[in-house]
Amino acid sequence: MSSLLLRPRLLTRGGRALSLLGGGRGASDSLSGVHPVARRSIIDLSYSAHFMDFAGSSIPSSMSKLVVTKLSPDFREAVCVQSVAVPTPGDAELLVRNRFVGINASDINYSAGRYDPSLKPPFDAGFEGIGEVVGLGLSASSRYTVGDNVAYFRSGAFAEYTVVPAKECVPVPAVKPEFLTLLVSGATAYIAMKRLGDLAEGETVLVTAAAGGTGQFAVQFAKQAGCHVIGTCSSNEKAGFLKSLGCNRPINYTTEDLAKTLRKEYPKGVNVVYESVGGSVLEVAVNTLANKGRLIVIGFISGYQTPSGIPQFRGGTLPVKLLQKSASMRGFFLPHFYSDYREALSSMMQMFATGKLVCEVDYGDQAEGGRFVGLESVFRAMDYMYSGKNLGKVVVEVAPPAVSNSKL
Repeated sequence: MSSLLLRPRLLTRGGRALSLLGGGRGASDSLSGVHPVARRSIIDLSYSAHFMDFAGSSIPSSMSKLVVTKLSPDFREAVCVQSVAVPTPGDAELLVRNRFVGINASDINYSAGRYDPSLKPPFDAGFEGIGEVVGLGLSASSRYTVGDNVAYFRSGAFAEYTVVPAKECVPVPAVKPEFLTLLVSGATAYIAMKRLGDLAEGETVLVTAAAGGTGQFAVQFAKQAGCHVIGTCSSNEKAGFLKSLGCNRPINYTTEDLAKTLRKEYPKGVNVVYESVGGSVLEVAVNTLANKGRLIVIGFISGYQTPSGIPQFRGGTLPVKLLQKSASMRGFFLPHFYSDYREALSSMMQMFATGKLVCEVDYGDQAEGGRFVGLESVFRAMDYMYSGKNLGKVVVEVAPPAVSNSKL
């Protein structure tokens, strides 16, 4: 029997998807002028678990995805492209055709097996994606329909198609990569600053790697709190970008000595540090803390590509330095703050919609080899980000917009 016969075909009316189960979301029972007491199926399809819009979405039988086949901090060594069957969504799941995926520094930690030691290869790579719903389970159809735009934060994003639990998807008004920047990078800055920063108007905030994916948001949230913001970066172009975000003092560490500049211009220290570099930069951050200062560690990218994953840090006197200043140093790992996640996304999307939040995206137009298009370009995008050349969030366009060939 054809697989098409095992899955309820979707019809469309006015751009909305309708199943043959007696009407989908937005369907009317009054089309024939009859108003039945209760809906009933035209035919019994209770055995079916999912809808797949084969005609309208042109779903292929196979797809490409990136799979971690060997644990290594070398992403190219750890990950390979595989061709597999397009997965089928379960009852409460969506099948998403990925349009864009986000590149994160922590992708290397994941491929090295540092987050979950019990996870053994092979396993899927990638954390965040955005695209269109092209298939869904029966219970998932109560909230979504084919053609809906969604974003998600879940492993397995580096693929042409990804199955995602409906409850973990975020509806978005359009498949724009700007929304993708909010899932991990934006949420990390928003929640960390809110929960751990304890920002007060007039305080001084230092953001390291400020022109990067998450740094750009930390700068903006600190400014919104009425703080004086210092941002480190590696070029004059990035310094100009930071000024456009409201950063009071961009510091290009390739032309200025970071430690000397901070000592000279901020002799009383800084109140809050949003730190993602580690190593010697973390040492400077600790030394520049003011009394009752708060240092938030959201990562240490300078060590991720090493065997240990941890950059060298001279922290022997750390307890003394914190004690002398009544300062604190706290770590932030986004999965530990899921209870704050929905509120953070909702707030940021509202700010973006009203022009109160900049979501800078780097498509790789200035990278060697050009714009990051196609799943294979994830490798180039990773190299590009780790070279420190990106301005904003690095994204890869997995596929161009779909064009429906459906005549229904």
